[in-house]
Amino acid sequence: MFTWYVARKLFQHTDDVKRVSKPAIRIATLGVAIGVATMIISTSIVLAFQEEIRNKVIGFGSHIQVINYDSHISDQYKPIVFNEETLSLLDSVPDARFVSPFCLKPGMLKTEESFRGVAFKGIGSRYDYSFFRDHLVDGEITPFQDTVSTNKLIISQSLSKQMNLNVGSSVYAYFFEDKIKARKFTVSAIYCTNLTDFDNKLVFTDVTTVQKILGFDSFQYSGAEIKLSDFNQLDEANTYIINNVNRTQDSYGEYYTSMTIFEMNPQIFAWLQLLDLDVWVILILMVCVAGFTMISGLLIIILERTNFIGVMKALGADNSRMRHIFLYFSSFIILRGLLIGNLLAFVLIFIQLQWQVVHLDAAVYYVDAVPVCINWGYFLIINLATLLICILALIIPSYLISNIHPAKSIRFE
Repeated sequence: MFTWYVARKLFQHTDDVKRVSKPAIRIATLGVAIGVATMIISTSIVLAFQEEIRNKVIGFGSHIQVINYDSHISDQYKPIVFNEETLSLLDSVPDARFVSPFCLKPGMLKTEESFRGVAFKGIGSRYDYSFFRDHLVDGEITPFQDTVSTNKLIISQSLSKQMNLNVGSSVYAYFFEDKIKARKFTVSAIYCTNLTDFDNKLVFTDVTTVQKILGFDSFQYSGAEIKLSDFNQLDEANTYIINNVNRTQDSYGEYYTSMTIFEMNPQIFAWLQLLDLDVWVILILMVCVAGFTMISGLLIIILERTNFIGVMKALGADNSRMRHIFLYFSSFIILRGLLIGNLLAFVLIFIQLQWQVVHLDAAVYYVDAVPVCINWGYFLIINLATLLICILALIIPSYLISNIHPAKSIRFE
C-alpha cells in the first residue's frame, strides 16, 4: 500500500504543485464531472421518457390482447367468446393484474359544427380505470357495468377542443353497416395523455352499447386485454397464453390468438428503441471527453513532478511503483470528479422531479415537461464504467515515467 499512501499524500498537498498543474487538475476534474453529470441526466431523461410513453401506450391497449385469429386478416375485430371459463383461464396468467373483455367499433362523432371519425371502445367493470383517473382533466370516472347501457362517453381533451365538447355535452354517434345506426351519448369525463395518435382516435363507453351495435351475443367480444403487474413478465405471460389459450376454439368454432403490446404498436416501440442509440452516442462522447482531459492532466502532472520522480527512483522505487503512484493520483482526481458530477446530476434531477422547471411542447414530445427518473442500477454502472475506462486510458501515458532518469530529473526545474 506504499504507492497508494504516497499518491494520497501528493493529492492532499496539491498546493505545493506548481501553477501549471493546478488548472490541469481542475480541468480534468471538471471534465469528469461534466461528463458523468451529462451521462446520468441523459440516461435519466431517456429512461423516464421511454417509461412514460410505454405506460401510456399500455394504458390504451394493455400488455397483451387475446383476440379472434381472423382479426389478423381483417380490417375489423371479429367476435370471440369470453365466458366465465375463459376469463378464469386468463386470470391464471402469470402476473396478470386485470383481465378485461372489450368491444371495438369504428364510427363517427358529429356535432352541429364538426364531425370526427373515431373508434368506440366498449369497456366494463373489469377494466383498469386508474389510467383515466391519472390523466383526468374534467368530469368523473365511474366504472361501466357489464350489462347496462349508460350512453356515457369518455373522450380526450384534444378531441373535446376540436368538437367544442365539455362534460355534460351531448353528441351523436353514427355507425355504418348495411344501414346507418345512430346513438346519442353524453360526455361524462375528459382525459389528456398528450399521446395524440390515441387521443384523437379512441373514445370509451360501456361495453354493452358497443356489443349491441356490433350485433354480438352476450359473451362475444372483440377481444380481452390483460394488464400485468410487472412489464418484465411480459414474455412469460405471453408464453403461458400461447401454450394454453392460442389455437383453442370457442363455442362458435373461432380460434383464439394473442398479441403483445410490441406487436400491436411496433412503430412506437421501434422509435423508443432508437432513443437507446442516442444515449450510447452521448455516453461514448462523454467518456471520451473525460478520458482525454484525464490523459492531458496526467501528462502535465508527470512533467511537473519530474524532480520528485527522479528522487523516488534514486531511493529505489522502480518504474512500476512510480506508475502506480500516478495512477492512484489520477484515480483520486477521477473520484472527485465523479462525486461532483453525481451531486450536480442529482440536484438537477431532484429540481426537475419536484418543480418541473423545464417544459416541453406536448404536441411534439407527448409530455408537457422533461421526464426524469432515478435508476440506481444504471447510475452505478455509469460511475463504475467511467472510473474503469478512464484508468485504463491512463495506463499507456503513465509509461512516460519509464523515460525519466534519476540523474537528469533531479536537476530538473
